[in-house]
Amino acid sequence: MNADRPVVAQNPQGALFDDAELRPLPAGIGYRGPIACAAAGITYRQLDYWARTGLVEPTVRAAAGSGSQRLYGFRDILILRIVKHLIDTGVSLPNIRAAVDHLATRPGEDLARMTLMSDGATIYECRSADEVIDLVRGGQGVFGIAVGSVWREVEGTLATLPGEQPDGDTVAPISANDELSTRRARRAAG
Repeated sequence: MNADRPVVAQNPQGALFDDAELRPLPAGIGYRGPIACAAAGITYRQLDYWARTGLVEPTVRAAAGSGSQRLYGFRDILILRIVKHLIDTGVSLPNIRAAVDHLATRPGEDLARMTLMSDGATIYECRSADEVIDLVRGGQGVFGIAVGSVWREVEGTLATLPGEQPDGDTVAPISANDELSTRRARRAAG
């Protein structure tokens, strides 16, 4: 992350800097690997490798030996999806690691109000339209990831998938309103 740039006054705009209220999923709910993969758009092989190498580790429950299940929290899955976007655009692994470390220091509501910009070599945190314009004028900004938009994507996906508490109790998807939907969700979590 490039922290050498001066801070520019914040002036939120449209889709990049949306002040709409984001609803975090309940704390303490985790999602097993296959569900985390589906929500983040990655393969299980990527998820496993990133956990073993410490890029993105599960915060609800870590693996505790053979046969144990990792549980990824909402924030973990959000970061997994951001990592996927960064990889897809050709950002180097050292820069991705720096971005993940930077994101880990930010509170959730702070995350949702930032846009990550990159020229493929460096990743910049932008909090205002003015900062984005400064990057583009300097010829540095090539693509951006509006974290609030990614947040909404992950939130929408997880709303239809079953979660789990650290003790193993299944949590029905938020969208499951009736008994039949709840049973299906439990069976799918399997």
